[in-house]
Amino acid sequence: MQSLDEIRIVLVEPAGARNVGSIARVMANMGLQQLIIVNPQCDWVSEEAEHMAVRGRDILTNAQIVADLPAALIDCRVVVATTHRDIDLPQMPQPPRQALTKLWQVAGDKAILFGREDCGLTNQELDLAQHYLRIPVAKNYTSLNLAQAVGICAYELCQLAQADLMSVLPIENFATADQIDRYFQHLEDLLLKVGYLQTHTAPNRMSKLRKLANRATLSEEELALLWGTVKQIDWKIQHPEKEF
Repeated sequence: MQSLDEIRIVLVEPAGARNVGSIARVMANMGLQQLIIVNPQCDWVSEEAEHMAVRGRDILTNAQIVADLPAALIDCRVVVATTHRDIDLPQMPQPPRQALTKLWQVAGDKAILFGREDCGLTNQELDLAQHYLRIPVAKNYTSLNLAQAVGICAYELCQLAQADLMSVLPIENFATADQIDRYFQHLEDLLLKVGYLQTHTAPNRMSKLRKLANRATLSEEELALLWGTVKQIDWKIQHPEKEF
């Protein structure tokens, strides 16, 4: 049986303590427990945050605080990023039910990313996700409050948990987000070393390569194959005189 305990709600640099408190409350309402806050720009355990959290105060006090997004995604098999955009992404964002069903179908740790109140997630942060979610809203007012967005997603996850009709894919089918990130860091170092990338073009080209990999939803075996190739090339560059 799937569990809501495996799902991380990840907030990237939230600026409003009341928002964070409201998020803790709706998480408690819907049975979610894992709150991770990346580089908070507010006091997430302030009096006003706790006032909004009500019976979700334990979620606030137990929230994991990390310095950057990759640290929040360690061991995650699937990552869904929320965004209002529909361009420069490897696939079109889906409404909450469709996007979160993909997340629910995979056993193991997984995460939903929510960006800053004023500007959302950066391109580099979106590159760390395999799937994208956009909440449909009226065209004449597209700005949705952060806590409301989390509430909508939390409700959909609660409905999926109660239905519990989804088939679960084996956990070993998917490489984790941190494994994939380390692979791409190694690949970027190698491509800079051989001159395929230049410092000023590296971010754009690596973003395209990450998007390609995210569309493929790499298994651990597939990632090991790719990474082994990179490691062998790197070793040969460092030891040109040695035979295989």
